[in-house]
Amino acid sequence: MSTSPSLLRVNSIEVIYNHVILVLKGVSFSVPEGGIVALLGGNGAGKTTTLRAVSNLLRGERGEVTKGTIELRDERIEALTPADLVRRGVIQVMEGRHCFAHLSIEENLLAGAYTRRDGKVAVAETLDKVYAYFPRLKTRRGSQAAYTSGGEQQMCAIGRALMANPRMVLLDEPSMGLAPQVVDEVFSIVRDLNQKERVTFLLAEQNTSMALRYADFGYILENGRVVMEGLAGELATNEDVKEFYLGLASGGRKSFRDVKHYRRRKRWLS
Repeated sequence: MSTSPSLLRVNSIEVIYNHVILVLKGVSFSVPEGGIVALLGGNGAGKTTTLRAVSNLLRGERGEVTKGTIELRDERIEALTPADLVRRGVIQVMEGRHCFAHLSIEENLLAGAYTRRDGKVAVAETLDKVYAYFPRLKTRRGSQAAYTSGGEQQMCAIGRALMANPRMVLLDEPSMGLAPQVVDEVFSIVRDLNQKERVTFLLAEQNTSMALRYADFGYILENGRVVMEGLAGELATNEDVKEFYLGLASGGRKSFRDVKHYRRRKRWLS
């Protein structure tokens, strides 16, 4: 996948909600330092649950990792709190943006620096950097977040994560509810942050075409399992992916489970 060392390794995890509902079934993948990795698949495939397993936000949804391991820089992190992970540089941008509606854009951004201990000057420098990447936010810095557009709120949510100086950002459905032009703008900024700031991204996305255009590597999930993986460019040209996820074949979107000739490739094991 990459010559870069793995920043994150997820090894054969299972996730259960409410002690009975098995959602993830032996999911394995890795994210290299400085890479962009996409988790792809339809609604209900397990993408959001996977991100929450990494960021340890499952407990709020009555979920837990019951099998497997999750390692950040070779350290097991399943028992850490979300706050512990933030201090280690892992930040999740939740699906649906979740800005503080009553605060201004700038107040939202500064909230992301709450855990920092390197002083006001360093925080101000990061804020200037965020505004350089998101000039629209600088224009709307004094506006109440509730009265900004969906695209501006998504940019604000990503910018707020960047204020914590993350090593890795978990980005959940960044294209949801946004116009195509805005989606392209958001993904372009993600690529710039990755290339210029070396921020690692793990993104969950239903917009397979857009995600594969910007990611380095992709994993396709169906019903809580990884059913295919590969370099983004190879997945984008794969006939099965084109038919099942990009809508480029007749008959509409199908499931791999409906195709007799498809054989699930060997999933990554620890």
